[in-house]
Amino acid sequence: MRGQSILLDSDVAKIYGVETRDINKAVSNNPDKFPAGYVIELSKQEKNELVENFHRFNKLKHSSVNPKAFPEKGLYMLATILKSPQAVQATLAIIETFAKIRQISRNIQELSITKWGNLRGLRSKQQGVPI
Repeated sequence: MRGQSILLDSDVAKIYGVETRDINKAVSNNPDKFPAGYVIELSKQEKNELVENFHRFNKLKHSSVNPKAFPEKGLYMLATILKSPQAVQATLAIIETFAKIRQISRNIQELSITKWGNLRGLRSKQQGVPI
């Protein structure tokens, strides 16, 4: 949707073990945590396209409210706000994942520096140039 992978508010609610209204309430109560790009309110036309193209969205057909859609960063932010056990587990998983990514990045940087230093030393020795 709009060039992004998204999840609708109702699907997010199922994942985090809360009601859709809890998702929408979290967004409206924390507008500073959902800047542009963190949550998308679908237009009536976008909602109608979903209903026409995917049977699982038939329940939206008679809804007067346009659903909200969440890209990845919006899902992360929601996980930090919601208090359900599933949301807490999602927050912990996100934190653990980012910590592992940082550690991998540090390891790669250290390996690059070590390898680069070793290559410089090897080349200098081959060329008879002091290091």
